[in-house]
Amino acid sequence: MKYIIPVILCLILIMAQLLNSGCTKNSTKPDQDGDSIDVPPGWELVWNDEFNGEQIDLAKWGFEVNGHGGGNNELQYYTDRAENSFIEDGKLVIQALKETYSGPDGEREYTSARMRTANKGDWKYGRFEIRAKLPVGRGLWPAIWMLPTDWVYGGWPASGEIDIMELLGQEPWKIYGTIHFGGPGNHLQAGTQYSLPAGLFSDNFHEFCLEWDVNEMRWFVDDTLYGTQNNWSSTDHDYPAPFDQRFHILLNVAVGGNWPGSPDQTTVFPQRMSVDYVRVFKRKIN
Repeated sequence: MKYIIPVILCLILIMAQLLNSGCTKNSTKPDQDGDSIDVPPGWELVWNDEFNGEQIDLAKWGFEVNGHGGGNNELQYYTDRAENSFIEDGKLVIQALKETYSGPDGEREYTSARMRTANKGDWKYGRFEIRAKLPVGRGLWPAIWMLPTDWVYGGWPASGEIDIMELLGQEPWKIYGTIHFGGPGNHLQAGTQYSLPAGLFSDNFHEFCLEWDVNEMRWFVDDTLYGTQNNWSSTDHDYPAPFDQRFHILLNVAVGGNWPGSPDQTTVFPQRMSVDYVRVFKRKIN
């Protein structure tokens, strides 16, 4: 009898661990660098960049080079120079600089980088995890977001936009998760925001996550669910358009623009968004 009770207790502990395992991530090592990647139950890894190389992987990322202002009257010139984007200590760094820079689109007083996975990483539905530390200062506008690869339903916003994370540098404790949709002359959007209970997003790295299913999107910060959207539209197209097509990831740090306003004398440069990893998962098929 004295042996039976310990055995029963062991069995109870094992069963408890099995029941709790559905609430945690399972560890695996899918890449040649030996990185231990936490894979959420019910998902499988399909694309990732851990930024362990010496240079940005151009098989995964492309650059937008222009001084157009992103359609928002932004002030930066986006470049593909090493001064604005590089790998440092296993992190991708996108760096905004205050400098006079001239290019085919004219002269600007700030430079930065805007990177994307278009035609190198494109997905319809999935879980998107990006761990990053964000810049701070009035007029800074870092973003982790998604645009359609094929623009099936027409120009913006008819084919949609998914903002996984946006931050205004003058409010470095708060981030936004938003979708844009509608049609020409009928821009619609839906979203929510999340504020850290303590500290700033410039203090430490945080994981920003979007889960995108056929009829719902969910936004997380460090595994905390803070936003859910399941109602959207595209002019003259049936639901779930426009979010039923391929999208790709963009990473950028804008300077100025209609929403954040311009930097002022309190804004310190250079400013960085450092990205520890970008991971994309798809749902397992049972």
